[in-house]
Amino acid sequence: MYFESHAHYDDKQFSEDIEELVEAMRQEQIAAIINVGADMKSSVKAVELSKKYDFMYASVGVHPHDVVKMLDSDIDILMGLAAYNKVVAIGEIGLDYHYENSPKEVQKLWFREQINLAKAMELPIIVHSREASKDTYDIIKESRAYDVGGVVHCFSGSREMAECYIHLGFYIGVGGVVTYKNAKTLKEVVKAIPLDYLLIETDAPYLAPVPNRGQRNDSRNLKYIAEEIAKIKEISVQEVIDKTYENGKKLFIK
Repeated sequence: MYFESHAHYDDKQFSEDIEELVEAMRQEQIAAIINVGADMKSSVKAVELSKKYDFMYASVGVHPHDVVKMLDSDIDILMGLAAYNKVVAIGEIGLDYHYENSPKEVQKLWFREQINLAKAMELPIIVHSREASKDTYDIIKESRAYDVGGVVHCFSGSREMAECYIHLGFYIGVGGVVTYKNAKTLKEVVKAIPLDYLLIETDAPYLAPVPNRGQRNDSRNLKYIAEEIAKIKEISVQEVIDKTYENGKKLFIK
C-alpha cells in the first residue's frame, strides 16, 4: 500500500478524468493521498476533494509564489478550513528564491504566520524550499516549527541540510527527481538519510519520474520512486513501500 505524501489533484490538468484516475489509483494500491493546497482557491478545492474521496486528505496553505497576494483575513479563512477533520497539514508553505515571485521579506513574513497557524491548529507543515535552504531552516528553528513537525517536500538541499532537518524531527520528501540521471545530490541524500525519515511523493501533475518523465504525473508513478530508493539503499522495494506508508500515517493521520 502506497502513501502519497504530496499531490495536486485540484490542478486543471485533472479536470477531465479525475473519476477514472481515482479508480485507477485504487487499483494500483494507492491507500492515502495528501492533496496539497498552494493558494486560497486550491486549498478550498483540496478540502472538497477530501470530502469526496475517502482516501484523500487535505493540506491548506499558500505557496511562497502567491503570498504577495495574502491578506490578514486569509489566515482566518485557512484556520476555518483547517478545522475540518480531514485537513491534516498546513502547506505548502515556505520560501522560493529561484523565481522570487513574492519579495523575500514578504515570503518570510507569511511563512512565519502560517507556521504560527500550524502550531495553533496542532498540525504539521509541508515545506517548500527552493534556493533558500538556510533561511528556511532558520525560520523553522526560530519559530519552533519542530513542535508540530512536518516534511520538506521535493527536497533539493544537501545531505548536511537534510541531516539538520531530521535532527529537528522533520521528514524528507522524495519525488520523481530521484530517478533522473543528474540527481546526484538527491541520491546521496537518500542513501544517507534513514528510511524512518523518508516520505515518497509525486507532486502530481509535475515532475514525473523516469520512465514517464515529461508526461502528466500521478500517484501511480510512486512505484518508480520506491524502486529507485530501494536501489540506492540496497533494500527491498516492499520495505520502502511499507516504511514510507508507516511514516506517512505517523505524520499526517494520527
